[in-house]
Amino acid sequence: MAPALHSRAVFLGATAALAAGLILRRISPSSKLNRLMNGNLRLFPAAQRAQLHSLAGNSPHLLRHWPRPGVRDAAKRALVAKAAAGAPSGDVEAARLELLEAPRAPQRPRSLETHGDVRQDAYYWLRDDEREAPDVIAHLKAEAAYTKAVLADTEGLQETLYKEMRGRIQEADQSAPVRFGRFFYYTRTLEGQQYAVHCRRALSACAAPPTEADAMDESVPEEVLLDENEEAKRHKFYMVGGFEESPDHSMISWGEDTTGNEKYTLYVKDLASGKQLLARPIPDTAGNVAWANDNKTLFYVTKDKLDRPHKVWRHAIGTDPSADACVYHEEDDSFYVGISRSRTEKMLYIHSGSAVTSDVRYLSADDPTGEWRLVMPRQNETEYSVEDRGDHLFITVRDQERPNSELLVAPIADPTATKVMLPHREDVKLEHVEVSAAFLASFERRRGLQQAVVYKLPGGDAMPAELEWGEPIAFEEPAYELSCGSQGDFDSPVLRLHYTSLRSPDQTIDYNMDSRARAVKKVQPVLGGFDASKYATERLWATAPDGTQVPISLVYRTDLAKLDGSDPLLLDAYGSYEAANDPDFRPSRLSLIDRGFTFAIAHVRGGGEMGRRWYEDGKYLNKKNTFTDFIACAEHLVQKQYTSPSKLCIEGRSAGGLTMGAVLNMRPDLFNAAILGVPFVDCLTTMLDESIPLTVIEWEEWGNPAQKEFYEYMKSYSPVDNIRPAAYPNILVTAGLHDPRVGYWEPAKYVAKLRESKTDSKLLLLKCDMGAGHFSQSGRFDRLKELAVEWAFLLKAQGMMEAPLQLSGPAEAAAAAATTAAA
Repeated sequence: MAPALHSRAVFLGATAALAAGLILRRISPSSKLNRLMNGNLRLFPAAQRAQLHSLAGNSPHLLRHWPRPGVRDAAKRALVAKAAAGAPSGDVEAARLELLEAPRAPQRPRSLETHGDVRQDAYYWLRDDEREAPDVIAHLKAEAAYTKAVLADTEGLQETLYKEMRGRIQEADQSAPVRFGRFFYYTRTLEGQQYAVHCRRALSACAAPPTEADAMDESVPEEVLLDENEEAKRHKFYMVGGFEESPDHSMISWGEDTTGNEKYTLYVKDLASGKQLLARPIPDTAGNVAWANDNKTLFYVTKDKLDRPHKVWRHAIGTDPSADACVYHEEDDSFYVGISRSRTEKMLYIHSGSAVTSDVRYLSADDPTGEWRLVMPRQNETEYSVEDRGDHLFITVRDQERPNSELLVAPIADPTATKVMLPHREDVKLEHVEVSAAFLASFERRRGLQQAVVYKLPGGDAMPAELEWGEPIAFEEPAYELSCGSQGDFDSPVLRLHYTSLRSPDQTIDYNMDSRARAVKKVQPVLGGFDASKYATERLWATAPDGTQVPISLVYRTDLAKLDGSDPLLLDAYGSYEAANDPDFRPSRLSLIDRGFTFAIAHVRGGGEMGRRWYEDGKYLNKKNTFTDFIACAEHLVQKQYTSPSKLCIEGRSAGGLTMGAVLNMRPDLFNAAILGVPFVDCLTTMLDESIPLTVIEWEEWGNPAQKEFYEYMKSYSPVDNIRPAAYPNILVTAGLHDPRVGYWEPAKYVAKLRESKTDSKLLLLKCDMGAGHFSQSGRFDRLKELAVEWAFLLKAQGMMEAPLQLSGPAEAAAAAATTAAA
């Protein structure tokens, strides 16, 4: 052996021997303890080592997350003394929390002047559009470490909650198949896997016409179209958008978001060969596509630099995307565009809309290079949507004179020659129509509750007359959610519905519009012991300061709720964008309800539950109605002894987080704990900055503070601008670093400013997900872990960490079918 190689071999051999010695050498218990205590073991005499080892074994969270030696040493000794003396757990926990130092963001004041008014923003520096500034990232990580340290005593509870919530899921499950063309399409989930598998099975050659009794033949070989689990292996975050099959069912298209920023990379696959058909994937799309009938042309939408979907492109399969033609460009910054294919498969639609105005262009799906035509000219504060049947367009229109919408019909050749089919009604909001070959189903709201009404349409291509009477599809619970599902072939008489309530797991229902027969095709399985009959749902009405009656939906366990003011209650709200916050079933809530919580939803103004006026009375210069409605609902629940301020918890996400931030400033005494999920809490600063994504679009929701009237009004409720020295409840705030809707800096600034101002010692925590966007983690189990943190926070704030879970049914029960909807 050459001398050099011999020396290298000797060196490597010695190194390996040393490494082996280190591995074999046992780390002493004292060294382990010192590491757990962050080097603080030397503060304690040898006589106390046994006590410390005992604490490390039984309550290790008491010794973790300590500051370095020399910082708060007396408090460390006091904590150990209290724990060793068997002091009450609350006293021990208070002593532990005194050791933890909350991050203090440096104040770097920046003057923001508008209309002669100057605001000082000490935390403006926390905004980094590139999301990589070292001081910003360090601060967010410090907040995360502090949150983890504060909640260290809940880690066991978090694991318990996660196992409970996951244990209620039937992990290997399948959606109710939808019959479309020659196939049944469905999705499956697999045991232990986080994402969906998109599948189909072929119909037999002699398949009968579709009815509500249709059943997929499980003996037919399954074809896997896309396994999201395989695609997601390369990414921490993975979300599919725009999954569509081609008209001849030979190809699929889909988009992938791998960061949470809601920008989708478009792919197209040939199903027979598995080959990718795009010369290169198309990045930065909005996630929705539409196929033309030639099975060669695909339309898609891209976003501008501010994440606004603004251009529609035409791509020919087999060509380079660089040659794609832009067929529509929306130049108004307050509008965004989308593309769709009609259920008849005859039309393609480009939808362009702002918060209050929209228009639609249409094109024959047989003529992808043809000229797009406008259905109706754009008019300010007029919105419309379009369906087609035969030679006619069905146009749902909303404007100032028809705030709850009416349905028109017009010839495709002349969309302006309209006739009224369903006139406007003051007490009924028309939300959506589903048109098929022989029927029309209208989805409506009356007194906040949804209903579907079926109308028979005349045969042939004659223009239908005004619809006079329809068959309502009845449901009996006091509060529920009803939605239109994925529909099958246009000539099918079957209407796919989804029904759920706060106590009824989701049901997929096929309703035969011809025979009026209905069939429950699937009930969401709820494992782990669940009996729907043990839960009660109610609909209450609170009186707002201006006399408006505000609905509340709630659910509780009849054998656990005392209804004497001592029950903990979680009150949820949203209240913006005319979005309805309907009462649906979520198995994850059982981890609170089965510990004695009541869950409630305040259907405040600004949402869409009670008609268009309900929305308009909670936006612009009426936005404060949203907050006073919520406070009125909270006070009503206290007055009626469903809960008390010391037991009342609240939560809201995004614009709902703004609601929470506003009411916490207005009535911090009314609540014990609050969860603000990705909250829009710095609304004034954001609405003044056109460089932030969505700002211009959002002016039609909140108003443009460049106008002094809107500036002053928005400043009067903006959560960040109205933080004051006061005792606030326990608060957990979440954020997503890649959130394109609410910049992470808004929650970060809110927590930083509140920490400097509040006068109490209650919890104030910020948890920023460094690998997700507005909608948290993408995997179904990862989302449960996030939720387990939130539920553990609430139970800690309520002093209920030891509260046992009480099953409502036998633990071996596989599911509970809520029969109310099928009655």
